[in-house]
Amino acid sequence: MSTKSFGRSFHFGNSPNRQRAAGNKPSRPSGGRSGFNRGNRFRDQRINPALFVSKAEPNLKTKPYVSKNAFADFAIAEQLKNNIITKGYLTPTPIQDEAIPAVLDGLDVVGIANTGTGKTAAFLVPLINKVILNGQENILIVVPTRELATQINEELIDFRGRLRIFSVCCVGGTSIGRQISELHRAHNFVIGTPGRLKDLIERGVLKPARFSTIVLDEADRMLDMGFVADMRFIMNLMPTNRQTLFFSATVNKEIDRLIQEFLTDPVTISVKTGNTPKNVEQDVIKIRHEQEKLTILHEILAKPEFSKVLIFGRTKFGVEKLSNILLRSGFKADAIHGNKNQNKRQLALNLFKANKTTILVATDVAARGLDIPNVTHVINYDLPATYDDYVHRIGRTGRGDQLGKALTFIG
Repeated sequence: MSTKSFGRSFHFGNSPNRQRAAGNKPSRPSGGRSGFNRGNRFRDQRINPALFVSKAEPNLKTKPYVSKNAFADFAIAEQLKNNIITKGYLTPTPIQDEAIPAVLDGLDVVGIANTGTGKTAAFLVPLINKVILNGQENILIVVPTRELATQINEELIDFRGRLRIFSVCCVGGTSIGRQISELHRAHNFVIGTPGRLKDLIERGVLKPARFSTIVLDEADRMLDMGFVADMRFIMNLMPTNRQTLFFSATVNKEIDRLIQEFLTDPVTISVKTGNTPKNVEQDVIKIRHEQEKLTILHEILAKPEFSKVLIFGRTKFGVEKLSNILLRSGFKADAIHGNKNQNKRQLALNLFKANKTTILVATDVAARGLDIPNVTHVINYDLPATYDDYVHRIGRTGRGDQLGKALTFIG
């Protein structure tokens, strides 16, 4: 793309090294977890800029997936089938097609899948059926972020319809007193983040021994965020004859160790189709100095095709500052980051989903698992800490069969 269309002397990167770079693996920082720890302090990782450039391959040009089942074929309750149809689901995605029968059979499951492949339904559908068959079943779902916990809880409510199946969402940033009150009422599902769940367990309110099933969703993200000790704390209090479901977008030696530690004779289902989504156009914006970065961003966002944009920054302070600058410049922008309380974060997310705001500036809290419809562009205003973080960031656009675009600022 030429520089002329933007009216300034900057350009999107071309890709003469694309083929050479395709097989490159980004270097890992030495020692410990990659990316950032629970305190959100980043470790530098050099990523080959050529990995940020790729042409999109629209889904319609690829061979369509032929499912083995329809949702109507699964051995689940009729009311649940009706709820699924009402939600608009007819044909399962690959992870759903493979995982639902295995979960229904009571097996431990390891699911490896790209972001945006429908893995939430892959465990919720069979687990809701499990509760329908036995009202005494209790299921614990552990996730890395508050937003993902809220999203899963909302999907659970959609799937259950009028069925008397209840859940409690236990996350930080909200009243623990209210969560304690809700845990004293009838419920079958608890969905929460590791830190808040550990707090409730230590208070004696939540007893892992009563849960027959546990789901560890976005396990690689929990590992990156430093939650491994909390995960082990919870798992060590679970009954030995439990069913364990483990979902991750990436696999490494640490993930393999957790699988061996937490699961028993698991069925492994891998539907990962590559590092980055094939239907996301990826390119870079080269800048000569930091001072021109904001000017370039303004010019890009003023273009009509940038109608719903997710911008990623590294720090909570930087994200809030950028959001305020864009607001003062007349853009409909908001921000989510760890310094905002949960109500404000959820409100910002809901406004963005409903198109009341057109720009959401976020730290990597929004990079995993969140299903935000119709995001036209992802902009990496700050470089991600790791290549895995990049993959998950750009997975917020180009969902399903839609095309998306991802741009990354590089100096």
